[in-house]
Amino acid sequence: MCGIIGIVANTPVNQMLFDGLTLLQHRGQDAAGILTCENNRLFLRKENGLVKDVFHTRHMRQLLGNMGIGHVRYPTAGCDSSAEAQPFYVNAPFGIALGHNGNLTNVDELRASVQQLDHRHINTNSDSEVLLNVFAHELSSIAGEEPKVEDVFTAIANVHRRAQGAYAVIGLIAGRGIFAFRDPYGIRPICYGQRKTTQGFTEYMIASESVAIEASDFELIRDLAPGEAIFISADGEVSLKQCAIQAQYSPCIFEYVYLARPDSIIDDVSVYRARMRMGERLAAKIMREWPDNDIDVVIPIPDTSRTAALEIAVAMNIKYREGFVKNRYIARTFIMPGQEMRKRSVRQKLNAIDLEFRGKNVLLVDDSIVRGTTSSEIIRMAREAGANKVYMASAAPPVRYPNVYGIDMPTPSEFVAYNRDNEAICEAIGADCLIYQDLHDLIESVRAGNPSLKAFDCSCFTGDYITGDIDENYLSILSERRSDRSKNAPSKQSRDIVAVGLYNVQ
Repeated sequence: MCGIIGIVANTPVNQMLFDGLTLLQHRGQDAAGILTCENNRLFLRKENGLVKDVFHTRHMRQLLGNMGIGHVRYPTAGCDSSAEAQPFYVNAPFGIALGHNGNLTNVDELRASVQQLDHRHINTNSDSEVLLNVFAHELSSIAGEEPKVEDVFTAIANVHRRAQGAYAVIGLIAGRGIFAFRDPYGIRPICYGQRKTTQGFTEYMIASESVAIEASDFELIRDLAPGEAIFISADGEVSLKQCAIQAQYSPCIFEYVYLARPDSIIDDVSVYRARMRMGERLAAKIMREWPDNDIDVVIPIPDTSRTAALEIAVAMNIKYREGFVKNRYIARTFIMPGQEMRKRSVRQKLNAIDLEFRGKNVLLVDDSIVRGTTSSEIIRMAREAGANKVYMASAAPPVRYPNVYGIDMPTPSEFVAYNRDNEAICEAIGADCLIYQDLHDLIESVRAGNPSLKAFDCSCFTGDYITGDIDENYLSILSERRSDRSKNAPSKQSRDIVAVGLYNVQ
């Protein structure tokens, strides 16, 4: 899970990129980077940390130019070095930079072919650097002294033929323009918008989520379709082309459950409205399967479950209360490396309001339950605050399988639902009762916003991987890389490594 952005304007874009990345900060809190271009020269600043901490005034002043791209990253196993912050850059051909959201499922094979056949050097463990070099090689093999738009699209088509997995990409070619493309399944989101200046120039923004576009005073145009690419020249000329032979819309349903901001619209579906419908359908299930419930109050686990929780309370005619106060200076526990850090952060992040719990039977609502760490700690907090009974509801089905398309979910043995039925999960997290959303209801909650979406990536619930290239051996290797043991191991790379070159802003 990462956030990407790109802008072409007729004024400096450094501040717009900074503001856009801040709006996408929820998609990654581990590292941030901005690369801009002026007079064919590239300027780059990237480092571990939040956007506000990575970019100081001295950095912003040196990020020159009217076009640029940016990236925010969240931590994954083996990616704790600032050298793996994005965007990545290669100087040949033409000078190309790239930021990527997703995960290449054939990255090991691609890395080998890039090094052995394309004769290009890979300096990090990031699949984004591999993807950049694949694109750069394909472009260099077809473009002349001056790359044409069709050359860029042909190179992207060749990337589609070589790369497998999920990828939403924004890139920049020095002095020429920015480009973006989406994998043939449209697993990860990407959209673009425009605004006209008083001078008559049309500025363009490409971003992971519409909130970055609309909150920056751009007008949302639409999402890129699966396999589609866009190129925006430095003078604002826009070209679009379908670059994949067989494209199939299958967006990640977990974007709507948890990852995206509620004020975003992804593939013509309002995330907010989708979460409302999740609450409505979950309330119907509770009333159907537990008609004689004794719930006194519905309390959300902030922030992403609020919308669903409120709809549950309205549908069931039960009081809705805010029972937890959130410390907004603690990162999202779902994406924190290490079980102990997650446990500590739950207590630091949330504090219970005793009077909302004391003597009551409470229904806690969360967007999903992954490891169960957050759920068990919060249930314990509710009991300590005086709750009589603590029930738990999840707006998503049980998470039983790893996500291989860019969400760093744990190894299956770390899932609370691993080899457990509903009753065993309930006991493991310490709840008096536990109810999950049905997968069909989750799918219909999202599809209601855009009936043309016929399929979704629901692999973390079903184990059905839509790219068709995932086997037990792949999952075994992935589990080892993602285990808490791996994440807590010392990094092989120094965290002090930074990108080098004339373009680096320090």
